[in-house]
Amino acid sequence: MNSTVDITIPVYNEQDALPESIRRLHRFLEENLKNPWRITIADNASTDATRSISQLLSQDYSRVSYLYVPNKGRGRALRAAWMDSTADFVGYMDVDLSTDLRHFPQLIAELESGYHIAIGSRLSRASQVTRGLKREIISRSYNLLIKGMFFTSFPDAQCGFKALHRRTAAALVPSILNNNWFFDTELLILAAKRGYRIKSVPVKWEDDPNSSVNVASTATEDIKGLFRLRFGGIPKIPGPPGPIDSGQL
Repeated sequence: MNSTVDITIPVYNEQDALPESIRRLHRFLEENLKNPWRITIADNASTDATRSISQLLSQDYSRVSYLYVPNKGRGRALRAAWMDSTADFVGYMDVDLSTDLRHFPQLIAELESGYHIAIGSRLSRASQVTRGLKREIISRSYNLLIKGMFFTSFPDAQCGFKALHRRTAAALVPSILNNNWFFDTELLILAAKRGYRIKSVPVKWEDDPNSSVNVASTATEDIKGLFRLRFGGIPKIPGPPGPIDSGQL
């Protein structure tokens, strides 16, 4: 029996992008993912029409569900969705679908092959990335800082395109303190330092010119998070289980 997959789409005030993104993702998964799957829209306290649109989408598509999280924070939305899921694998992607969807089945295949976490990477040699020079420099500098401070090997902590075993999420997420943009980085650093196997998949990625992410404030939050982990210590969490395959789930 194929492992089940729950894909979370964290959203905050995404009334314009959400309907088309869900339509595209739903069609892609129907045609390209052999595993039983669901899409969870995790709304972290939107103030526009995102809530009503999400509820309509969950009625229109039988494999789309809606989760309302009453406080802001992408990490908080992922935490709530993943801890509530009963699927074998959980993951997420950004609502703008900047990462080519054809890579998602690759992430699932890596989990089925024995990795605990599979992530999209925009910074691998084989990746195809379209974005401005400023963002490229910031991203590469940030990931070099992670490597220098923690001696990790994953190339890209911030790509909004990740999947992991639910058991891995259950072990790691309770120890993550950040509930916003640093959530991804904290997850991967904890995993890497405690021996979880992480697979990076080169992706095709195109920057969304309408992205609402504030680069300056996000960078400040990320740097604070790195120093907290570096000088405050990596929490003691359970190490990974033995080799995982779909027959053990």
